[in-house]
Formats: sequence, C-alpha cells, structure tokens
Amino acid sequence: MVFHLARQAAITTARRSSPLLAARTAAPAANVWASRGYLTVVKYQRSDVVEKLETFRAEVFSTNWADYLNLVYNVPFWELEYEKLSSIVQPYLHEPEVGKKFSEVQELMDVMYQCEDVRDHLNELAELCTRASGFMGTGYAAEDKVDNLDDHAQACAEAYDALLAKHPDFKPKIEQTVGHGLAVLRQKHKFKFGSMHRYFF
Repeated sequence: MVFHLARQAAITTARRSSPLLAARTAAPAANVWASRGYLTVVKYQRSDVVEKLETFRAEVFSTNWADYLNLVYNVPFWELEYEKLSSIVQPYLHEPEVGKKFSEVQELMDVMYQCEDVRDHLNELAELCTRASGFMGTGYAAEDKVDNLDDHAQACAEAYDALLAKHPDFKPKIEQTVGHGLAVLRQKHKFKFGSMHRYFF
C-alpha cells in the first residue's frame, strides 16, 4: 500500500515537471498574450473619389424631395454615404476640381434639409386646415383652427424667397418642395407669396 502511494506520488511529480506538459499547459496563455489586432487602411484613388461624389450628387438631386416617405426611407443611407465621402475626400480636398465638387455636395445636403423642414411645416399647416373644416368639409367634428396661420404662411414664404436668393442653382428643387407646398397651403388659406401666380391661382 505504501509502495503504491509512493509510486502514484512519483508519477504525479514527474508529470508536473515534464517539459512537454509544461509547454502544453502554458501554450494557451502564451497564445492569448501573443494575439494582437491589426488595422487596414483603404485608400481610394482620386478617380474613385470623384466618381463617388458625382454619383452621390446625381442620386440625391434627382430624387423627389417633396415625397416625404421617399426621404424617410433614403435619407439615413444618404447620411451614411455622405459621412463616408467626407472622410475619403480629405486627401484630395486641396485640389480645385475635387474641392468644388465636394462643396456642391455640401450645399446640396444643406438645401435639402432646409427644403424638407419648410415643406414638412407646410404639410402640417395644410393638415390642420383640413381638420378644422370638419368631416368632408361639412364642419362636423371640426378641430380648432390655427389662430396665427397668416404668420406661419408669411414665415414660410420668406423662407422660400431666402432659399431662392441664396441657392439659385437649386431653384427646381426649391420649387418642387417649398414652392409647391406654399401652393397647396394657399388652396386652403389665402395669402400672398412671390411665385403664387405660377401655380395659376
């Protein structure tokens, strides 16, 4: 019995002191400490950056900004792409051609946001006018009218004129959103703005 216990103790000691076993035991820890992350940098060529800028501008400009559902679906993806473009264009931003194209993209996004905000407000005002007329315009279950509707309409008309004066290159998009929104509101509430006769009423 004593011999058996001594033999087991000797085997255990030999295993613990074995170089092979020690290497196997230490291997996982060594692998953990030896592992390291790596960073890769993707560099876009100048032609790729210019193409991406032109494609992005064409896509955003050709979209119907007056369609709010279209903007709800697409604007989050445009914002991600715009953020990416803002990063990859940096090495070539000092070049006149690339700098001009990126400035156009920046102005495009600024004008789109402004037009979207004014058009959304016009849509809300038109909706409130409709609700104030009651069910099917009969006055039944009518909601309260907007007391200062003239002030709201005048503020939107001033924003429309300011956009046209500041961004003349985007006149078609401004007319498509703010101009048409003012025309829709004028069907429900009479007020004056610069291009009201363009819409035949």
